[in-house]
Amino acid sequence: MPKRDSFKMWGGRFEGKLSPEAEAYSYSLQHDVRLWKQELQVNAAYARMLGIRGLLSTHEANRLVDALLEIHTELEEGEWFPSDEYEDIHTAIEARLYEKVGALAGKLHMGRSRNDLIATEVRMWLRERTTNLARALFDLCQQLMQLAAQHKETLMPGLTHQQHAQPVTLGHHLMAHCWAFIRDLSRLAHAGDRMNLCPLGAGALAGTSLPIDRELLAAELGFAMPVPNSMDAVSDRDFVAEYLFVCALLMVHLSRLAQELILWSTPEYGYVELSDEHTTGSSLMPQKKNPDIAELIRGRSALVIGNLMGMLALLKGLPLTYNRDLQDDKPLLFATIDTVVPSVRLMTEMLARAQWRPERMRAALQRDFSTATELADYLVRKGVPFREAHHIVGQLVRECIQQGIGLEDLTLEQLQRHHPRFEADALEVISPERAVRARTLLGGTAPESVEQQIEQAQQWLAVIEHQLNELLNPN
Repeated sequence: MPKRDSFKMWGGRFEGKLSPEAEAYSYSLQHDVRLWKQELQVNAAYARMLGIRGLLSTHEANRLVDALLEIHTELEEGEWFPSDEYEDIHTAIEARLYEKVGALAGKLHMGRSRNDLIATEVRMWLRERTTNLARALFDLCQQLMQLAAQHKETLMPGLTHQQHAQPVTLGHHLMAHCWAFIRDLSRLAHAGDRMNLCPLGAGALAGTSLPIDRELLAAELGFAMPVPNSMDAVSDRDFVAEYLFVCALLMVHLSRLAQELILWSTPEYGYVELSDEHTTGSSLMPQKKNPDIAELIRGRSALVIGNLMGMLALLKGLPLTYNRDLQDDKPLLFATIDTVVPSVRLMTEMLARAQWRPERMRAALQRDFSTATELADYLVRKGVPFREAHHIVGQLVRECIQQGIGLEDLTLEQLQRHHPRFEADALEVISPERAVRARTLLGGTAPESVEQQIEQAQQWLAVIEHQLNELLNPN
């Protein structure tokens, strides 16, 4: 075995060494050490396959697997950890294996490359992280649905262009966010399908002439099937880019919800008070209660979007097959996962512990003209063309503004001056409660429609959960 301080997988052809600067520049152990469990799992599966195919004796295969299990225990219990003298996790574990079984460790690498190893291990690592992210997203969706059920009759202004538009319920508004996160979960499941192919056995790029069994390796490691093309197997990082896209869009959705919580917690809105656990004070102004966690979620969405852009830029000019540029996919991926999962969990906590102020939401509907469309629809039901009805109600609104009153302050006489088909019941449609309850159509804001949405959302989540379970628990 080479000396420990000079252990390389590739040194035979070289007389000189990398310069210290080049060595430091190419060093990746600080990132790929996260993959140690996957490295050991892949090595064990490969050793067993080599034994089954007769490329190792049963004794040799068992000895390798036992040694790999010992290394797993050492790492798990902190008895051994790769030092920074090794360039990557593959080198570190192979060197440790040499210490345990001697030259037999060198047989384990027959027919394979670090290229197909790393591609396999990143897919496995990401598959496991999918479980954590999916669980956090399910919890967030359940929290939103619980709040929606509680506030299916809590009235508030619905906005377009940040202007009061029509009355809605808080439950309806929260379900709009919930559906976005359900789409994120669905994208996560479909991205997982494309990720769940096994590169192992592709070698450096062309496969191997040794009689290895790629189907057996894929099955043992929980993949649906091997990657069909060995060149694509080692060069494909679409699964990383797609995962980063799912995370970036998820963070955009979190950022939009965070922005609303920030606005709604201001004195001008007063719709919600965020808990002390998710706010901070000012070092100068003692009265302040700042929505820092919501602001950090909003801000960190930019970092995740940046990681996606970095990944796409990393890939855009690479010829087939493997290029060392791909080493830098892992910092982008790891940083994204480290940001997204805590962001989802914190948003769930923030929503659960917030104090909502229904009376402030209802008060915001006073004299805001958000039931103007109800008056127009009233005239439509009386046979007036909508464009004419729209113009008539627009004149009514202008008159109210000039007089400093709201639609709810109008009398029947004032309405009839603008059109004779207004009758006494027209005064009733101006009520925000009436406007909300009238919208019982599928996807509407009426309480019964919100209940229907919650039922539909539960059904969608059950389907997605089944898809994810099939992906993550293939056996």
